[in-house]
Amino acid sequence: MKGFTQLSLAALVTFASAFSVNLNKRESPLSIELSSSGNTEVKVAITNNGNRTLNFLSKGTFLDEENPVEKVSVFSNGGSTKVPFEGIKIRLLTSGLSDSDFLTLTAGESKELTVETAALHTISESGEYHVYAKGFLPYAEANSTELSGNTAYESNKLTMTVDGDIAATVAKAITKRTTVGSTCTSSKLTSINTALSNCNKLASAAATAAESGTKLDTYFKSSTSSTKSTVSDRLNAVASDCGGSGTATTTNCNDQYNGCSSNVLAYTVPSADYITYCDIFFTALPALASTCHGQDQATTVLHEETHATSVFSPGTDDLGYGFSAASKLSTSQALLNADSYALYANAINLDC
Repeated sequence: MKGFTQLSLAALVTFASAFSVNLNKRESPLSIELSSSGNTEVKVAITNNGNRTLNFLSKGTFLDEENPVEKVSVFSNGGSTKVPFEGIKIRLLTSGLSDSDFLTLTAGESKELTVETAALHTISESGEYHVYAKGFLPYAEANSTELSGNTAYESNKLTMTVDGDIAATVAKAITKRTTVGSTCTSSKLTSINTALSNCNKLASAAATAAESGTKLDTYFKSSTSSTKSTVSDRLNAVASDCGGSGTATTTNCNDQYNGCSSNVLAYTVPSADYITYCDIFFTALPALASTCHGQDQATTVLHEETHATSVFSPGTDDLGYGFSAASKLSTSQALLNADSYALYANAINLDC
């Protein structure tokens, strides 16, 4: 047993490449406009330009005003360096969502929220920063909480001139813990050990499949030698960690960072190399899914492992959640999308 200490691509995505792919922008009913407010605050205006009311998923997305998840990407050095994120990255149980997990926007309706970027990102030096938001947002139809699709969103590029001294005084959204003890005991301990073992097996098999290019075109839009090595290297790193060879991240079953709100299966704090498994991870998921693209404990572990920079750097983001959204990502985006790896491992395991 690895004592719940886990070893957490070297494909650095530049700011320029983040703008290189248009995510079906013309087809999206969402308009996202960023504007500066104060030193490091950003106002995000969301408008439903479609012709019908939609319930947009807020929990775990850039619309989330409760959890310290990544809402915008921040870049420095003229847009060439992504500023480290200091919040949490979560995986949701996508069934059984409640009304409070959504933002309802009627046709033509707008909503504005404020993001304090210094609370969620390492911003301590004065200078020019660029802010951007892009990805896919899951939605349900009006009067429903059952996810029925994903819509692309893409904001304007915002440039902020930041006073580093003021930014350094902003309270962080989460406080790093200096000591964390293992709290996975009894039946949870058994489930975690099984999940880690299954994660090791799925990641290892998927890494081998990636080396030969199997199904890469479906899940990563490419089967070039570079894609093969990137996918296989990350999955091999995950397999090593899940198999007990690594000691770089800490896994616990208590909620040290208060991220286990409703429907949150697990979350990762990339800046602290810390993974938490919430109560519903143990009660709502099977050990292994029997259906293609289904959620289970093994791929949830794999999903969270890819977020951890100590497993493989840079860690992944949540750019597309579920197969519908993940399959629309470009190669560069899929290579940095956590669910793409979880979905791929599931597909290799079940021969989807």
